[in-house]
Amino acid sequence: MKKTLVSALTTALVVGAASTTFAAANPFTDVPADHWAYDAVSQLAADGVIEGYGDSTFKGNRNITRYEMAQMVAKAMAKNTSGVDKALVDKLAAEFAEELNNLGVRVANLERNADKVKWNGVAEYTFTEARVNNHGAKFTAKDADHDKNNVLFRLEPSAEVNNHWHVNARLDANSNLKTDEGDNGKVSLERVWAQGDYGKFQVKLGKFASMNDDSIADTAFSGAEASFGKDVKLILGAGRLSMDDVAYHYATAWDSVAGVHHSDATANYQYAGLETNKGKLSAGAYWHHLNADGFYKKHVAADVYRMTDEANIWMLKAGYKFSKNVALNGFYAQDASSDIYKKAGSIELDYKGAEQENKGTWGAWAAYRHLGTNAIVKSTYDAIDTNFKGWELGANYTLFKNVVTTFRYGNEKSLVDSNLKAQTYFGRVQFFF
Repeated sequence: MKKTLVSALTTALVVGAASTTFAAANPFTDVPADHWAYDAVSQLAADGVIEGYGDSTFKGNRNITRYEMAQMVAKAMAKNTSGVDKALVDKLAAEFAEELNNLGVRVANLERNADKVKWNGVAEYTFTEARVNNHGAKFTAKDADHDKNNVLFRLEPSAEVNNHWHVNARLDANSNLKTDEGDNGKVSLERVWAQGDYGKFQVKLGKFASMNDDSIADTAFSGAEASFGKDVKLILGAGRLSMDDVAYHYATAWDSVAGVHHSDATANYQYAGLETNKGKLSAGAYWHHLNADGFYKKHVAADVYRMTDEANIWMLKAGYKFSKNVALNGFYAQDASSDIYKKAGSIELDYKGAEQENKGTWGAWAAYRHLGTNAIVKSTYDAIDTNFKGWELGANYTLFKNVVTTFRYGNEKSLVDSNLKAQTYFGRVQFFF
């Protein structure tokens, strides 16, 4: 009986002492389910930096405490990570600094708000030469508009507003080395948007990259986007797009049927997508809708066309990873509102890939692309032009850490004139910082 009483008193004293020691940090408070730290730790676990909660999980759907989170962060700090992973670890260490200090992990040099604003960027040089063969003639240089000798300096700041919201931007400065023309030394604000992340729900507001910017819609538009889900994601977006950023349009074209000119500076733009990315397979179905005067053609009769005021582009996309090094991906798109040049598609086989952080890494690919201009909002491809079809071969290589070179060769034939063929040589070197 006496032993039981002594034991109880001892336990009470220990608990009391512990509560006094950790009262300021309140280490046993649950981290909310929608806190950004869960995604950060999940990413570190996927990269092999952190082991999660003992068995690499968060114990099902149970929230973990700030003290448990700090234990995982302490293990990650001990691994001396670099690059993106280090940035995540530093941010977690700043968030859970009090708990880490209580564990004996010194974070005196980390300020919780020190990384509110992060800057990333790239300086790149691009060279492109395109040569054409028309009606059996020798391949000769295309006009100057198709060749590039360009330098780009890009900054991409990201500022933390709170645990859920960030503000992001992109600033570009271009210069054509052949003519010393470009932006005349001016820096242009290409994108700026606020982004809110709430677990599986994300919202973007402002000017940002549209859905499918890796294939048929490589442009920024002004509007809003919301997405929900993880393994299966629903994406909805709406806004306005400059007609200058559309692959093919007739801003001042003559409608041979209606007998009038059409012109619109901007187009209404909406899109929707449903995609999944789980394991080795990724797939998606998408819809892009644009509305503006003089947008696309409908074929009425020989050499007679009517301008339509909208585009309805449907797209299917899929990819499969056969192994760590080999992957196959492709898409098919069609504009339901056009009669000509209404189909676009691509299939690409990839082997490895240059890793920005790792000197000596490399990759190569072979692709066949058919890029009907009316099925594309704006193409992202450098070696095959819109309204052309053909083969592309490419490779990239990391010369030094954060220095990546890329080479592409395209052999293409016009969809408008089958006698018109072209070869494109593309080279780029990028310095990331």
